[in-house]
Amino acid sequence: MTMMYTPTIPPPDPDTRTPKFRLPKLSCDAHCHIFGPGSKYPYAPDRSYTPPDAPLEDFRALHAKLGVERAVIVNASVHGTDNTVALDAIAQSNGAYRAVANIDDSITERGLRVLHEGGFRGCRFNFVRHLGGVPDKRVFDRIVAMVTPLGWHIDLHFDAIDLPEYADMLTRLPLSYTIDHMGRVKATEGLEQLPFKILIELMRRDEKCWVKICGSERVSSVGPPFTDAVPFARKIVDTAPDRVIWGTDWPHPNVKVMPNDGDLVDLIPLFAPEPEFQQKILVDNPARLFEFDR
Repeated sequence: MTMMYTPTIPPPDPDTRTPKFRLPKLSCDAHCHIFGPGSKYPYAPDRSYTPPDAPLEDFRALHAKLGVERAVIVNASVHGTDNTVALDAIAQSNGAYRAVANIDDSITERGLRVLHEGGFRGCRFNFVRHLGGVPDKRVFDRIVAMVTPLGWHIDLHFDAIDLPEYADMLTRLPLSYTIDHMGRVKATEGLEQLPFKILIELMRRDEKCWVKICGSERVSSVGPPFTDAVPFARKIVDTAPDRVIWGTDWPHPNVKVMPNDGDLVDLIPLFAPEPEFQQKILVDNPARLFEFDR
């Protein structure tokens, strides 16, 4: 039976601008999503929103326009714990894609092995309140124990206000972790706000801590081209340039202002003017974390 869905959030900007900044060879969009199509990859019944379809062909077209050659698909909560959409995309990518899974307490060792062999190198936990809130601590600990031997990392999505509460827990983790969207800090609260100071301190003292300089449209309070997010990304890059990765977050679910992905690419030289840092953030770091062939 073909499922019909009515989107509850807007689609991405269909008119992607060609960026002025030219990405280095083998640049990686290390945080992006594929949604559906729902007729082939059904959306989860308990999803908190319904996206417009953002299928593989649109994903490829976007990256061709931007000059992106590699990608990490973060399997979004709208697909629940069914990671097939990302598995299928990786299988068609000739080694250019990796993924981060959504899994729960029902996952088996065999199921994890299937995902690992299919190109997954991490799993995600949402702590964001409007997306369901805090995961069950018992489930969290069990999954961390299961994925650590695979060399995976965990991807963490926090509300900025909650970062101070979880900082000690993060330092005790036995594996690497990435923090999404610069910790979702608010630009209006400045570089001295407690959540951002905690984020920077984590990067300084915990070599397991990685941060994604994506989601400028979520950090910004002034709107396009979101330049008030630049000081935060710049500080993150300066703090630990070997543990920073970049992504578009296409197709930008649940944003207040829809960005143009060409504008987001053109923020990169403001985040990291130095060519050596650009090479690390866009190529070397994601290749290391996600085990791309060099």
